[in-house]
Amino acid sequence: MQYQMKRPVFIPFIIPFITMSFFLWIALPGIATGQTIAGQDNDPHEPAQSTPGSGLQYKTQTLTQTTDTLRVLCYNIHSGRGVDDVYDFRRIADVIIESRADLVALQEVDSGIERSGNVDMMEILAGYTGLKHLFYKNAEIQGGAYGNGILVRHPLVEAANIHLPRVADSEQRGLMHTIVDVNGMPVAFMNTHLDHRPPDEERLKGIGVILETAQNYAGMPVIVAGDLNDRPGSEVYQRMSSRFTDIWVEKGEGDGFTYHTTDPDRRIDYIFFSNEGAVDAGYRLEPISVEVLWSEGSDHLPLLAIFLIKK
Repeated sequence: MQYQMKRPVFIPFIIPFITMSFFLWIALPGIATGQTIAGQDNDPHEPAQSTPGSGLQYKTQTLTQTTDTLRVLCYNIHSGRGVDDVYDFRRIADVIIESRADLVALQEVDSGIERSGNVDMMEILAGYTGLKHLFYKNAEIQGGAYGNGILVRHPLVEAANIHLPRVADSEQRGLMHTIVDVNGMPVAFMNTHLDHRPPDEERLKGIGVILETAQNYAGMPVIVAGDLNDRPGSEVYQRMSSRFTDIWVEKGEGDGFTYHTTDPDRRIDYIFFSNEGAVDAGYRLEPISVEVLWSEGSDHLPLLAIFLIKK
């Protein structure tokens, strides 16, 4: 049986429906193009929402169209061992995802070490975050490799690792140094973890290598992130500050303590930068903000800095 529409009943409902459809057709494009992510204001430097584990980042139109923003995270991850003594790599990945970092410097990274489950930690974090990863071994522990790693959103142009000078029977430390192509603009990105023992002889030797290595990156800005195991005011810090700017001094608020997570009382994790070699490059790093983030995923707290690349 074929249904036949009775015109007297439905015509009064069709006209309002057509009118409303026409209104939505006109109004929705304007609403969509002027809207940011729910829960955000229109500040282009505010973190956008992300889907944990997906690697997808949702940014405002203002951020993607008018600025080159570089978000840098420094995090000593204690081999993924949290303050609850649980090895939980997902917690570390969540910090990275929620920070929306473009460059991530990680210290105390395990690869194939028994204590952390004989896994490739950088590969796991890259899988969670969707970022490219790089790891360099500085020491052998429990049949595996121990060192530093980086995660990057932008293409890596080149990368290398230097074993830093040792004093007596100390743990071998390293300096990762890379060039990252940020939208056609090369930026040198370095990651290190210095010795923790007194006195500071080995740390000072390590700073000397950092300063010498940075000279190889003339023509571009340089970022150095890492755990220096020394406080502001120390000779180690003063030597580093003679050539680099501590972004916390420029933009930080409060004490900036990053260690120990349960009761932080010292600032030993840093993000330094320099535009000295970028005078003729036509662009430079402009610091925007820096903050200590909260996580129970390690005995250190993560440090997040935001830069603009100004042309």
